[in-house]
Amino acid sequence: MPDDCIPRKVRALINPRSGPYFYRREVLNYLHAEWDRDGIEFDHQESENPSDGKAKALQAAADGVDTLLVCGGDGIVNTVGAELIGSDIALGVIPLGSGNGFARHFGIPMHPRQACRSLKNGVRKRIDVGIASGRPFFVTCGLAWEAELVKGYEQMLIRGTFSYVFSGLLRFFMFKPQDHHLIVDGEHEDIRRPLLLTIANLTQYGGGARIAPRARHDDGVLKLIAIQHQDALKQLPQIYRLFDGTIESMSGIRTWDFRTLVVERERAEAIQVDGELHEVEKDFMVEVLPQSLEVIVPSSVPQHRRFWPLATGINHK
Repeated sequence: MPDDCIPRKVRALINPRSGPYFYRREVLNYLHAEWDRDGIEFDHQESENPSDGKAKALQAAADGVDTLLVCGGDGIVNTVGAELIGSDIALGVIPLGSGNGFARHFGIPMHPRQACRSLKNGVRKRIDVGIASGRPFFVTCGLAWEAELVKGYEQMLIRGTFSYVFSGLLRFFMFKPQDHHLIVDGEHEDIRRPLLLTIANLTQYGGGARIAPRARHDDGVLKLIAIQHQDALKQLPQIYRLFDGTIESMSGIRTWDFRTLVVERERAEAIQVDGELHEVEKDFMVEVLPQSLEVIVPSSVPQHRRFWPLATGINHK
């Protein structure tokens, strides 16, 4: 890491609702072991809620923090990272959530001790940010069944990959698709009752499910992926392609690269933004802000492997 990028003042912001209490204490020990050394000024705080997380991100900037480590899932990463857009503060992620799409894209280890170590020896990069109806997103934004899935997941008592799968199956039968008229970089497209309509900045939803295997975090474009509702049952036997990186080989799937997107719908519905629901108007715009967020990530390129969600343990969000 170049001398001018070496962390000098580092703060960890921990989501106290991520993982059991004893696990959070271990995470704090790992943070101090790796970061409270080598002349680094290190401290930590907790984020009690989204508003508190935003305020503490702004306070970190006012305090001269150059590296902010967020310990939690994609939701708090989004909340805190949104306040760092356009700044020189590097965002690092210690994954403690259920899906951890941001961390998995960059190959950040899922074990907090290894994650702390890999970021300590990591590199700084600038990545693109998506903006949907004024709301930033770093991983994905979902306009159809994906939002319905999140709605169901938020009602689950147990968090984890299995709960995502269960919620997805349950909400599949409750989901009411609607037509979308899209203007993709000036080109008009009509999407008839899509089941899936995802905008991806990074490769995956989380949990190993790679919706956009060829997405790059710094190419200045977003990926749009669509599957019509009428094709859903035909695609079900190929669901494994979501986890082995071959989803674009599925019949019936459509993809676009774009910089600006106008969405026109029949009715207003919430969308999912990095795993959280966000209320938007019936019609809205999506755009990309190229290389507008500074991050710190492992120096090695991740090697994606096949991932089967039901074979993993549950990670509390």
